[in-house]
Amino acid sequence: MPHEVNRRDLTIVVATHKPYWMPDDPCYLPVQVNAGSMQPIRGFQPDNVGDNISEKNPNYCELTALYWAWKNLESEYLGLAHYRRHFAARRLGDKKSRVASGDQLKNALSHVDVLLPTPRNYFIETNYSQYVHAHHEEDLAFTREILTEYEPHLVGLYDEVMNRTYGHRFNMFVMKRTVADEWCEWLFKVLFELENRLDISNYSANDARVFGFVSERLLDYWVESRGIAYVEMPVVNLESQHWFKKGASFLARKVAGSRG
Repeated sequence: MPHEVNRRDLTIVVATHKPYWMPDDPCYLPVQVNAGSMQPIRGFQPDNVGDNISEKNPNYCELTALYWAWKNLESEYLGLAHYRRHFAARRLGDKKSRVASGDQLKNALSHVDVLLPTPRNYFIETNYSQYVHAHHEEDLAFTREILTEYEPHLVGLYDEVMNRTYGHRFNMFVMKRTVADEWCEWLFKVLFELENRLDISNYSANDARVFGFVSERLLDYWVESRGIAYVEMPVVNLESQHWFKKGASFLARKVAGSRG
């Protein structure tokens, strides 16, 4: 039987694999991912009860928390965040105090059905080139193949999205439940088919998180292809970003890719 959870008008599932600070607003529900492979975290919802794909967490990342919420929760609005990353109601001040409250999130959604994080801009890379310089080109090749089969009239939009230098990342969103259900139904259909076609047996542990990475690149395509209006909100990262190290790695991959 699915785990019993009280009905909420707004639930933001916070995916985590370890004990961590959580916002005290009642809209936030911490979900322990890959829960069957580790000690339970007291007060956190495990993702391995009810209808779930918890065992896929090494490959699906925070999406196992999303799948659990989709299959086992009832909420008027459903969202996904990460233990280190949250939607921010303001850009300045103490990081924890900047995390948006349930009321602030609902206010942002007063005129639209979808809330997304402020886009990340790669400037000198496209969404496609940034991915293939960091991971495996086959991931996106098979993804495009699947989309061509499922909805060939829209694959041009997918190409357009992948050729942009910016996009919404982190698999973060808040959606009206009817929209979230449609997103999850479509997303997991695509990802399960991708899993069937893609051989990841020789992937590194990081690259094996492929289905979580690909999901990030599909969100903009899906929202735009369905003509769904959305608003954006900044993201606050509760830990240091190490921007210099990230920038150096980014440029090194760019140079390596251009020489390949």
